[in-house]
Amino acid sequence: MTKPIIGIGSDVLHKKGERERAFAYTTYIESLQRAGAVPVVIPPQPENAEAIVDGLDGVLLAGGDDCDPSVYGEERHPSVEPMDPRRQNNELALARVARERGVPTLGICLGVQMMNVAAGGTLIQDIDSELRTDIEHASEPADRHRHDVLVEEGTRLAQIIGEQELNVNSSHHQAIRHVGEGLRVTALAPDGIIEGLEDPSHPFYVGVQWHPEDMAAESSATSLFGAFVDAARKYAEKKRNASTDLSPVGAAETE
Repeated sequence: MTKPIIGIGSDVLHKKGERERAFAYTTYIESLQRAGAVPVVIPPQPENAEAIVDGLDGVLLAGGDDCDPSVYGEERHPSVEPMDPRRQNNELALARVARERGVPTLGICLGVQMMNVAAGGTLIQDIDSELRTDIEHASEPADRHRHDVLVEEGTRLAQIIGEQELNVNSSHHQAIRHVGEGLRVTALAPDGIIEGLEDPSHPFYVGVQWHPEDMAAESSATSLFGAFVDAARKYAEKKRNASTDLSPVGAAETE
């Protein structure tokens, strides 16, 4: 069975006195490998997003620092720590192109937020200062605090997970406010924070606010990565079948 190729949007690391580097955390890489995919890291190059996505069978938008609120027309809250603008532009471009072209996409933490912003949605810039809640959403490391999420019936996420209630890790101080065009809420925390989104018209455009890559031993995480890789495999097969159906250009006709 051919393994699908899945690209992971990279982060950019700055260290004083050292050269910059683009990287992805090994937990994302290993989660995709365990599910049967070949992961590749995508350096920030938004101008090449179309060519990059065309060469992939799936896109994973990973966690990271904050989205700059100027993207969705708001002033920056003091708590916001914006990601490198090259990464931000890259993530938005990858999300838009993958959605337009029907390429399977999984967004995790920042990733689901970028899927939302790319669709015209907005974010809560700082949960603690904007919402009264007893739930600890921002924690480091991600598994220090956990909370329940309720999965909406009839969603693709519900079909994948097979449970209506999950206990998940949490490591985010921002969250989705207004949902972007064409996206559907798939999971909620008890305090109303949106924990999942999907595009019901897309083969697989799914995002979650928690970190399944840090829940490798749990069935909900293996089911999610498994469904993502399966969707990427089907997409790869569809591409191969489409290419074999095309007649060679300039082929001579025989009588």
